[in-house]
Amino acid sequence: MTEMKKTMGIFSGSVYPELAEEIARNLGVELGNVKLEKFANGEIYARYLESIRGTDVFIVQSVAGAHINDALMELLIMADAAKRASARTVTAVVTHYGYARQDRKAAAREPITAKLVADLMTASGIQRVMTIDLHQNQIQGFFNFPVDHLTGLPILVDYFKAKGFSDDEQICIVSPDVGRAKAAKKFCDMMDADLAIMHKGRPGHNKAEITALIGDVKDKICIINDDMIDTAGTIVAASETLKAKGAKEIYICCTHPVLSGPAFERLENSPVKEVVCCNTIPVPEEKLTGKIKLVSVAPLFARAISNVYNNGSVSTLFDPDFAL
Repeated sequence: MTEMKKTMGIFSGSVYPELAEEIARNLGVELGNVKLEKFANGEIYARYLESIRGTDVFIVQSVAGAHINDALMELLIMADAAKRASARTVTAVVTHYGYARQDRKAAAREPITAKLVADLMTASGIQRVMTIDLHQNQIQGFFNFPVDHLTGLPILVDYFKAKGFSDDEQICIVSPDVGRAKAAKKFCDMMDADLAIMHKGRPGHNKAEITALIGDVKDKICIINDDMIDTAGTIVAASETLKAKGAKEIYICCTHPVLSGPAFERLENSPVKEVVCCNTIPVPEEKLTGKIKLVSVAPLFARAISNVYNNGSVSTLFDPDFAL
């Protein structure tokens, strides 16, 4: 009997091929060849230009940006094409999970769109999702197959440690709202820093106001940590509060630089010294000349893909509590 060989195929959607290329390079493989087009009427077309029969297919796509709906639809179509081409497995490497903030009914007659997205992925033939810092951890429960939930915290911590911040006793990690307090506490433990927590109110969509601050930030270097920055309203309001309370320097870090609408202008005009983001979403090159700095998630995703492919542990990549 002929022995079956496992093969890996890394394919990129059209949103962020540069990140997919970097992931493939870290894996020591070449990106697979897939044709992606749009018809004149806007419909999306995908065709794999190489055999993927029996291949473990990993589709890298960031469901984000001005054309977020096209990004999602393209991912679904690529998954469907892979399934119909007899791929052994289909894994969606979703560097940013769009619609994650619509994870529950906050008011009557609202949808739960994050669950709908999960259902669409399942229907398309996706058998596994790999993503990073979901807006709510519970979104993993919307799927009936494995979800590899990575975190960018160690990457961000390494960035600040490289700046010598871990040697400074006056570091304070700030959670911009109560919901991020647990992640901020992990950040504190990794940096051996103090913790401050803010209370945020939302008078409307994309509007935020800071109503309370718990913790001492006077004369301290403050690092605000959030999972994403969208219009930057919350994060800038938080930085202004910290400045008013006597913070020495203010930094912001996040996993997902959504950066919609007035975000760039708000950040540039804020008291923030630097905004450090993971490169889960493409940021225009011309916007990286100011305060915004990017750190790469490609090595982390590459190691996670390798471990999944080789039946290794994923949690050991970022959580020392699970290391054997």
